[in-house]
Amino acid sequence: MRKLLIACVIAVIVVPLAGAWIAGGQLTAPAAATIGNPPPDLNAQPVKFASTSGSTIHGWFIPGQKNAGAIVLMHGVRANRLSMVDRARFLSHAGYSVLLFDFQAHGESEGQQITMGYLESRDAQAAVEFLKTNAPQENIGVIGVSMGGAATLLASPPLPVKAMVLESVYPTIEEAIGDRLALRLGGWASHLTPALSLQLKPRLGISAAALRPIDHVNSIEAAKLFIAGAADKHTTEAESQRMFAAASGPKEFWLVNGAGHVDVHRLAREEYEQRVLTFFARYLRQQ
Repeated sequence: MRKLLIACVIAVIVVPLAGAWIAGGQLTAPAAATIGNPPPDLNAQPVKFASTSGSTIHGWFIPGQKNAGAIVLMHGVRANRLSMVDRARFLSHAGYSVLLFDFQAHGESEGQQITMGYLESRDAQAAVEFLKTNAPQENIGVIGVSMGGAATLLASPPLPVKAMVLESVYPTIEEAIGDRLALRLGGWASHLTPALSLQLKPRLGISAAALRPIDHVNSIEAAKLFIAGAADKHTTEAESQRMFAAASGPKEFWLVNGAGHVDVHRLAREEYEQRVLTFFARYLRQQ
């Protein structure tokens, strides 16, 4: 009986921890993909540039009209620049220069591990520097989706941009992990959050304190448009509201009924494009 009890205790402790370690490895494993040529209607040029993340970043650049502004598009975790093509189209049609790219360890950009915004924030800095060189004198804006928004906010020093659209951005990595565990396994699974967050140090060399975008939004001077899905279970409405409350102005908040995580443009295309174009015109267009 004693041996059986010991075996049960070991199973209760070891099996979940082993499962959490395996899950952590899957979450941070590179999401490489062959992207190929840009869609012909984009009139985009393949580009690559170095990042202090250690990666050579691959992307597409679409030149725009003079004095119209320039936009960097930053995709979500385990996605790549293809997920931003529809956004690139309407921004390009409006005259903006547009850069869409693959973060390190995503798409065609090499990298050893996904870091949930930490190393990716260095790619965000490199992307903005690319635009400063290739769209000189233009005011720069960002659309950051999920991890792309976290990378936007985590950049240090803050990105030298005038305006940010931040979609479905997690406040803290602990909340991001807890939400995903609860979504997949039920509410009880949020208690496993420490088993995953404690892996950050041995896997990535960083602590959970390095992945708290909410700690940065108050010190960023750029105008901010927060977009959240009312049905988002990966970053909840309450979490998005906290991000907005913590942010310095100027700022706006748009809650999209029926939208989940990172599908706002697909579900509310016309209103999304109208709101985003109005926002960028206010802060980027040179009078």
